[in-house]
Amino acid sequence: MQDSTPPQPRILLAEDDLTLRRTVKLNFEREGWFVIEAENGEQALQLAKQNHLDAAVLDVMMPKMDGLEVCQAMRVGGSDLPVLFLTAKNEGTDRVEGLKAGGNDYLGKPFHLEELLLRVKLLLRNNDTSKQTVSGTYAFGKNCSIDFDGYQITTRSGESQSITKREASLLRLLIAKANQVVSREEILKIVWGYSALPKTRTIDNFIVAFRKYFEADPKNPKHFTSVRGVGYRFITQ
Repeated sequence: MQDSTPPQPRILLAEDDLTLRRTVKLNFEREGWFVIEAENGEQALQLAKQNHLDAAVLDVMMPKMDGLEVCQAMRVGGSDLPVLFLTAKNEGTDRVEGLKAGGNDYLGKPFHLEELLLRVKLLLRNNDTSKQTVSGTYAFGKNCSIDFDGYQITTRSGESQSITKREASLLRLLIAKANQVVSREEILKIVWGYSALPKTRTIDNFIVAFRKYFEADPKNPKHFTSVRGVGYRFITQ
């Protein structure tokens, strides 16, 4: 006989306050959820990459990487995992930053456990587990497009070419922040992660490659521009 019992939801709980984390974990487990714990942002990101998850609860103010950076890195990596932020910062602007980082919900501290449980249940209910990656093709400029699912690009000359996962991640980050300056530090955190920081010259090489792919004149780029001493910017027009 086939077992019709629904699979146990798997929740990533990232919170550096041990007492709070244990309390929340206990209540999650009482709901029948399997909890994977992280005490800092770097650990949370690694666990998110290594495990199949149904939702994540991320404290915003964590050491090594904050919750916003973790969520951004997940989105850049292609994950569509539902994320709820926990934070002592509960101003309207903070909520906006959480949504910009790719979060689905935001709960200020202190909070009622019952409200947290209800919000996580809603995330689980709305989560389509069969669709865990960012999909689609992004088109810009003349003939230029990026297929994030197939790791393929169409260059300005109309040629199709494969790109690496790292190239796709950097393109995702720049496009997600179109017309904004993205600092080298942010790129290193989000795309490479703290565990394997490359030299900043590595990022320059990626940008040079993008210009060769997409720019009419790579030496005078219109889409992939540099801001001296700060970082890089993708310009849509």
